[in-house]
Amino acid sequence: MEISKDDNANHFLDLIQKSKKGKLKIYIGMSAGVGKTYRMLQEAHALLKSGIDVQIGFIEPHDRKETIALMEDLPAIPRYSAFYKGKLLEEMDVQAILNAHPEVVLVDELAHTNAPGSKNEKRWQDVLDILDAGINVISAVNIQHIESLNDVVKEITGIEVAERIPDKVLKMADEVVNIDLTADELIDRLKAGKIYAADKVEIALRNFFKSDSILQLRELALKEVAGQIERKVETEIPKNISFRHEKILACISSNENTAKTVIRKTGRLANYYNAKWFVLYVETPHEGADKIPLDKQRHLINNFKLATELGAEVIRIKNTSIANAIMQVAGEKNITTVCIGKPTLSLVEIILATNVFNQLLKNLSNNNIDLIIMS
Repeated sequence: MEISKDDNANHFLDLIQKSKKGKLKIYIGMSAGVGKTYRMLQEAHALLKSGIDVQIGFIEPHDRKETIALMEDLPAIPRYSAFYKGKLLEEMDVQAILNAHPEVVLVDELAHTNAPGSKNEKRWQDVLDILDAGINVISAVNIQHIESLNDVVKEITGIEVAERIPDKVLKMADEVVNIDLTADELIDRLKAGKIYAADKVEIALRNFFKSDSILQLRELALKEVAGQIERKVETEIPKNISFRHEKILACISSNENTAKTVIRKTGRLANYYNAKWFVLYVETPHEGADKIPLDKQRHLINNFKLATELGAEVIRIKNTSIANAIMQVAGEKNITTVCIGKPTLSLVEIILATNVFNQLLKNLSNNNIDLIIMS
């Protein structure tokens, strides 16, 4: 394959730009209490002994004695204070970190929401600023804070996690390390008072820290790290240029909940395969802007935003036939997998749509395109 001079120049420019950015390492775990912060601090001590300028940007010890002990001999960048609703809050001082410019900074609780008035709404956005300044970051996050896993975590635990990070943040990490414990080990730590205060232990055991929930969250964490390794192999190890790269197309309608499910599940699939993916919305005559209610239009826009945040390219087209539109876009974008939601049709509508559906299946099959129906 011949590479143009422009391509060579752009490639070299990319390398220069990347070399200016800091490296990001993320410790991930199935829940609070597995030891992510403790491990971060252990690594910081090892780096300090090796002569690396490492400083604490923000660590939340949660009154854990072992964690506090590890913090004592590490240099820390002072936090700044902010008042919110009558409470004094301490936040990470991003500007102070940029001014100090250590080689490595520790930033705990990546999904944290900053106090109103802060430069960025979220701490992960602060981390991006720090990386852009050429400072390396070691951070930590729990698996339940990953955006595309929001619905899965809610189903497992019954709790909807409000603070989340986009999958792209995890994807851009240079290294992701899973801190793993068995369910029994984690529950033993909880009962021993190493995670929460004694008065919160029973409540935790009845809710988030049920054995079956922990097992499922543990599986999610292990799969996430496995996916990260898969992506690293894909991007860093030379491969045959004839390899068929996955390109995934998620097809959504104005149905809010179904669309959100399809977007999140397809986002997970795309992350796993390190694939480029698209979200297609076909505006048929009966779904014109003047035909669907304002609340549905609002939900549709929110789903477009969610898709973009998860790394998709949104495609909106007008067509009288959804099947034809899917086939058209699949051909133009060299799609390998099409994802659709579980049809919510009556029996009569299914029978009437059979020929159209068969036509779609035949076309996808002829072009070696997989079809996934997501429940």
